[in-house]
Amino acid sequence: MQTALILIDIQNDYFDGGKNPLFNSIEASRNAATLLSKFRKTDQFRVFIQHLSKDPNASFFVADSPGVEIHQSITPHANEIIIQKHFPNSFKETGLLEFLKKNNITKLVICGMMTHMCVDATVRAAKDFGFECSVIHNACATKDLEFDGSLVKAANVHHSFMAAFASYYSNVLSLEQFLNRNLNQ
Repeated sequence: MQTALILIDIQNDYFDGGKNPLFNSIEASRNAATLLSKFRKTDQFRVFIQHLSKDPNASFFVADSPGVEIHQSITPHANEIIIQKHFPNSFKETGLLEFLKKNNITKLVICGMMTHMCVDATVRAAKDFGFECSVIHNACATKDLEFDGSLVKAANVHHSFMAAFASYYSNVLSLEQFLNRNLNQ
């Protein structure tokens, strides 16, 4: 059994100065960078997911823009896998599932952006494909949402999704909890 770290959409547009900044994106990216460092030290699989919009009228993640680039906090090395996607689900119309199966990966450690969209879609799909998932909650970020005339604060959005993951789809851990466990468990 192999484990892979999946880093979802940690891209410039989600940070201050980008076209869709998120709440706590800096803290989440720092925690993702710590995870990445641990996976590099143990030479475990690392997969970077990069969202590129196909919509010519997209407001962010526009191809060939600085906002679509993977954030400098987790810059991929030349030997690391980058999978580009066009949908929230990192498996949809990408080579992610094939890569994971080819490398006998059964466990996924997932972090990234946005909790309520691409992280959610990917975690649920991964579980449906039979992977054992761990989401590192403080290495994920989201934003305030509006529903039915009410503002839902980012912290509430984030906690709601983490609670849903923990109920069936994933182990939900803090970075600290994860690091206190063996990476190969």
